[in-house]
Amino acid sequence: MKKLTVAATAEALDDVIAFLTEELEANGFPMKATNQILISAEEIFVNIAHYAYPNGGNAEVCASVTDSNVVITFSDNGKPFNPLEVAAPDITKSAEEREAGGLGIFMVKKMMSGVEYNFIDGRNVLTITKTIDS
Repeated sequence: MKKLTVAATAEALDDVIAFLTEELEANGFPMKATNQILISAEEIFVNIAHYAYPNGGNAEVCASVTDSNVVITFSDNGKPFNPLEVAAPDITKSAEEREAGGLGIFMVKKMMSGVEYNFIDGRNVLTITKTIDS
């Protein structure tokens, strides 16, 4: 498992995406799945950057990649927050009619094979997995 620790700021997003892209490409992960993973990672990391810390902090991204499976864990010791508890948006309504929020994690849950949240030793730990069927 490879690990990257960065400041939990929007400016660090490029480092997170570069780190994950390198790991996915090195293991020959399929392009469509790679794009879904990177979109999901962006959504998760931007949320950490914007909401986890009122006064700044770090985030850790760990990735374990094979040719058919990826597990990525995002962790921070910011405010406790379980994004899986956010109500799913009503996608039958137009964008103007919907309440703000919730669409990002909804997309992550649709694109990934699994999404899991835990609060462990004072840390938010969100794990996403993507498995490619042979």
